[in-house]
Amino acid sequence: MKTQPGIHTVLPYPRSRLLMVDGGQMGLQKHTVHALVEFDITQAQEIIHQLKAQTGEALSFSAFILACLGRAIDLDKQMHAYRNGRHQLVIFDEVDVNMLFEVEVEGKKTIRPHILRGVNKKSIREIHAEIRAFQNQHASSQESRFIDWFVRLPGFARRLFLWYLFKNPQMIKDYYGTVLVTSIGMFGTGSGWGIPVPNHSLQLTLGGIGEKPGVVDHRIEVRRYLSVTISFDHDVIDGAPAARFTQRFKELVESGYGLRQE
Repeated sequence: MKTQPGIHTVLPYPRSRLLMVDGGQMGLQKHTVHALVEFDITQAQEIIHQLKAQTGEALSFSAFILACLGRAIDLDKQMHAYRNGRHQLVIFDEVDVNMLFEVEVEGKKTIRPHILRGVNKKSIREIHAEIRAFQNQHASSQESRFIDWFVRLPGFARRLFLWYLFKNPQMIKDYYGTVLVTSIGMFGTGSGWGIPVPNHSLQLTLGGIGEKPGVVDHRIEVRRYLSVTISFDHDVIDGAPAARFTQRFKELVESGYGLRQE
């Protein structure tokens, strides 16, 4: 670090940010549509709190969201389809979610991805256990080792690899997952949406959680709402299927899908 008093501070640019730079350049080439929605998570949070009081186990809210997402995509798998050339779509049976986590590397906070495979075939508790395992051992994960190697490549080599990857649906699944989920709400309080620059056909950005009046059984109550940005690649997903998916996903979250079975 170099410092000139009263002028500015110069820091080395983190290598890990190069992955975001490359991904952003690729994402700007897509025709993305963003849906800004709110989900009433009051009931789901109450069930999670009740489970903790009864069993002592604190289920991950992120695991719950991923279980709902997997189920919603299961009902229309074209939501995570990818183009294979100009005339084919590849539609995967398994929903592989690439989720971004904030972790500590060498004493500094950074973002690391982890791909949770087949979330549409897993329970909330199974997803929860996998998330906790990654958070505890992220340094040795396959994703972390790949990033540490990848960001050391020259810029042209990284971009060539990504160009080739995004023309091969199976490689997208293997290296990037079929859906991406990121959360910005964990870093603050109150409502708010994030607008990403996605590379996936479907990306979920979890925003803030805020309290506001809601109508329940014709009564006004204070409810807790999660701000959610759902981003679609319009080259793959039309507006009507996207709207139906959003409604299904909302209903699953608001009903506490899967929680009462845990």
